[in-house]
Amino acid sequence: MGLCTSTLPHMGRSLRPQEKDILRSPLIIFVVGGPGCGKGTQCKNMAIKYGFYHVGLGHLLRQEAQKSTQRSLQIRDIIGQGLLVPTGLILDMISDIMLSHPKSPGFLIDGFPREVGQAKEFERIVGRAPNIVIVFDCSMETMVQRVVRRSLVEHWADNHSELAIRRRLEMHYTLFEPVLTFYQQKNLLRNRLNSPYFLRLAQHEGSPFWKDKDARRE
Repeated sequence: MGLCTSTLPHMGRSLRPQEKDILRSPLIIFVVGGPGCGKGTQCKNMAIKYGFYHVGLGHLLRQEAQKSTQRSLQIRDIIGQGLLVPTGLILDMISDIMLSHPKSPGFLIDGFPREVGQAKEFERIVGRAPNIVIVFDCSMETMVQRVVRRSLVEHWADNHSELAIRRRLEMHYTLFEPVLTFYQQKNLLRNRLNSPYFLRLAQHEGSPFWKDKDARRE
């Protein structure tokens, strides 16, 4: 079962005006990067230091996948194929969590957005863009080994074979380049442009990062 046969929502529910007002004040930070790049650990550190609420998308989806419901079965199957869970479900989960913590000074949303459609849908539903987008990264081999090791230690229910993880990473690199461009145009992107992550993105000719590839190797 893939995304094409999923009955999960592809559009999030629209927030009421009073709900949008609640989310107008807190700082919203998107923290992105490939699976296993260390963004979750850094988010936990920042949450403790600044008193922000950490919304770990991967953790939320794994929790949901472990339940005994039809929706959970579909989520497990989608994740196992290395595909993306529909945007609507993800946005409903994120907005529900933020609204359940109205007094938080800020939110660290870890692992979102994963493609540009999610970024645009977030702004449509919430009524605003994030304040900043932070990118973390490391080499693909390091990410693969970290995810394999963590899946064994934490007994994840979904498929985390090395092949499935590499498929997820390739999809991530393909889908995420437009996200970087989207936020770069809004001047919200904060990253280390000499990192292996951006050098990998720059390997694709035609990428907005291609022209600066040689400079980043210096």
